[in-house]
Amino acid sequence: MTIVDRQKERVGSAIRAIGASRVFEGIRRFIRGIANLGIKRYPPDIQRRLKIVNVFSALVVMTTCIYALQLWASGNKEMLPAVFINLGVALIVSLVPLMHRFNEIAGGLLLVVAEFSALVGFTAFFGRMGGAPLQYVIAAAAPFVIFEARRFWIIIAIVTLALGLHLFSWFTFPMEAAQFHADERTINSLYIQGAVTTFGLIAACVYYAFNLFEHAKAETEMVLRNVLPDSVVERLKQQPGNAIADGFSEASVMFADITGFVAMARNLGPEKTVALLNELVSAFDHLADNHGVEKIKTIGDAYMVASGVPIPRDDHVHALASMALDLVDAVARISASEKIPISVRIGMASGPMTAGIIGKNKFSYDIWGDPVNLASRLEQSSVAGSIAICPGCAAALEKDFVLHPRGAIEIKGVGQQESWYLRGRK
Repeated sequence: MTIVDRQKERVGSAIRAIGASRVFEGIRRFIRGIANLGIKRYPPDIQRRLKIVNVFSALVVMTTCIYALQLWASGNKEMLPAVFINLGVALIVSLVPLMHRFNEIAGGLLLVVAEFSALVGFTAFFGRMGGAPLQYVIAAAAPFVIFEARRFWIIIAIVTLALGLHLFSWFTFPMEAAQFHADERTINSLYIQGAVTTFGLIAACVYYAFNLFEHAKAETEMVLRNVLPDSVVERLKQQPGNAIADGFSEASVMFADITGFVAMARNLGPEKTVALLNELVSAFDHLADNHGVEKIKTIGDAYMVASGVPIPRDDHVHALASMALDLVDAVARISASEKIPISVRIGMASGPMTAGIIGKNKFSYDIWGDPVNLASRLEQSSVAGSIAICPGCAAALEKDFVLHPRGAIEIKGVGQQESWYLRGRK
């Protein structure tokens, strides 16, 4: 094979791969389109369930149309009643998405009525060995997905009705009572199709339900991990309901406040103010991730972060000091790029503190202790573009960082307190 031939072969393979990818993407879009029919006005949790109803209905329409085509293709005119039953079921079930406009269970109820009625008709036509009664077994699983477990009595009623109709069909329509007397090969074929449909619909329904559940679980966990530290989330998952409260003998905390932000917001307007604040906080979050420290919360234009919490670390002061310096630089860069005169004022303290989860609704992870109060007071006493630190931080940082003594200052609730400014790294 020449070089040109090999290149043509590679190009051909690439084109085929792209074509296959587009086909699969088209199929996925088509399935998503069917799943989303008629559900937009509902909240997300109900939408997830109605997506299952729509997909399940689409599978029923597809299988009944295939049955109708197979029966019609047999050329046996005696099969026409079964063909019409299949087409009728397909038509009725195709209306399920339209039923969502009435309420969230109307579509599911229409699906149940259409299927249960049709299965009795099929059993009467082909006899009990035609496989139709087998499809009542689907009702043992599908109602829990279609109606949710909270509608317990509706589910119990549907499951009981399905069991009753299964037994009724089985004992009322033996093979000698069938309206259509097919040969053994045809009956076996119908039974196999019924079994494949039953297993396929149950498997598809359960798979789709678990797939949506996993997506919902992932979304919930992502939100939870944006609110709480990862280690705390894992503890909550392992011991749900247990109180989360820890004491730390040594940790550091920092408060950062954007100076002049309130006055500036009056001139910027709501949209620009929120956009600027989002840019600043996003930059702060990025720095917190880079330095391995824990964001505690934002309060307006103030940002609170801790180091050595909830996972203790020996270099908690150094990590937080490095972030503080980078944070000052980040605000300066954003100020220059946006041409808005803003700066940041920072206070930082270290010592023993307590951390835990508070609240039941919109709960949060928070920290308490003298260092928290001290860091807040130091931030308030600091000046724009500066990082005020406590004696404990100064002692830990003096070998590796440039410090400038401020002397004793009055700290509300503390009294006279020595303080330093953190200027940079040595």
